[in-house]
Amino acid sequence: MKRLLLVKFAAEIFLKGLNKGKFEKKLMDNIKASLIGVQYEFEIDYGRCFISTEDIDETVKRVKKIFGVSGLCIVTQVESDFEEIKLEAIRQLEEKKFSTFKVETKRAVKTFPMDSMEVSRKLGGLILDAMPEKKVDVIAPELKLYVEIRTKTYIYSDIIKAIGGLPYGMNGSTMLMLSGGIDSPVAGYLMARRGVELSCVYYHSHPYTSERAKDKVKTLADILRSYTGKLKLYVVPFTHIQMEIVEKCREDEITILMRRFMMRVACTLAEKNGIQSVTTGESMGQVASQTMESIVVTDIVSTMPCFRPLISTDKIDIMDIAREIDTYETSILPYEDCCTIFVAKHPKTKPRLKDIEFSEEKLEVDMLVKEAIDGIEVYC
Repeated sequence: MKRLLLVKFAAEIFLKGLNKGKFEKKLMDNIKASLIGVQYEFEIDYGRCFISTEDIDETVKRVKKIFGVSGLCIVTQVESDFEEIKLEAIRQLEEKKFSTFKVETKRAVKTFPMDSMEVSRKLGGLILDAMPEKKVDVIAPELKLYVEIRTKTYIYSDIIKAIGGLPYGMNGSTMLMLSGGIDSPVAGYLMARRGVELSCVYYHSHPYTSERAKDKVKTLADILRSYTGKLKLYVVPFTHIQMEIVEKCREDEITILMRRFMMRVACTLAEKNGIQSVTTGESMGQVASQTMESIVVTDIVSTMPCFRPLISTDKIDIMDIAREIDTYETSILPYEDCCTIFVAKHPKTKPRLKDIEFSEEKLEVDMLVKEAIDGIEVYC
């Protein structure tokens, strides 16, 4: 008898047909990478993945943040012998507080002399004999006892929720425009959860934005890195671009002109590093630069797909996700980023492309983008 950690793969992985093996291998590789420094061994039993380790708590802490893992269970492994199964089941339930229960059995090994229903029924009766004050409730039990009969048998009653999604790195790459706000870290998390590899770009306006603002974004990148395992943060000097826009263009067009430069820089940086797309934290109608007209005018300068996973999401829902992934408290720290300085009093919400292009004729666009790219700092 020993304790193991059962790793439940996200159900979506099993729908990948002939590609299922690739997804499973990537997930296993990601789990291995997360457990560097922990002594462990994998055990595979009829398609189920178990981790044998002396440090179960640390292993749970790391593996539950791996995309593609839907749940973790601390299980007891016993021989596939009904008497041993009965003794361990009763022992586990004696340590729990509950009034009603249900036994759920899965029999992967068909040579076991009883089928799943028979095991559940007989085991439930023996539990009632040992604990007559308990009751069976097959509809809404307070506790479920899970019995998985494979080469060995695994018994457990608790499932630790993990983050699910698809294995990180299986679905291409994106350059996330990471600000110090609430939205963009959530957008990056959601893309990573779908298996998209992240890199991040942050636009820094020294001396108008402080080093604390940069440190705040580096902390947000570190939090995202705790899910992805690896992540590069590119810090772009943006002051000269902003000053040129402020000095030479209409005040009410400042925001949309800055967004177009951000898009150009992000696309150029992505292309330079072999990254396939750009991602932003925009939500439809949330601010002036996120109206349909503003988004269309911004996207005109994009040279690759731009993803907006929050486009139809309410702010309250975005905040809830930010709290769940531990970025919220960092995001609300009161350090200004480049988007909160040089803000127009009455920004255009329905910019016209020809007007914006006319304004940009006053700027040396290519030179400004190249200058920004050349001045990048990289943090890994």
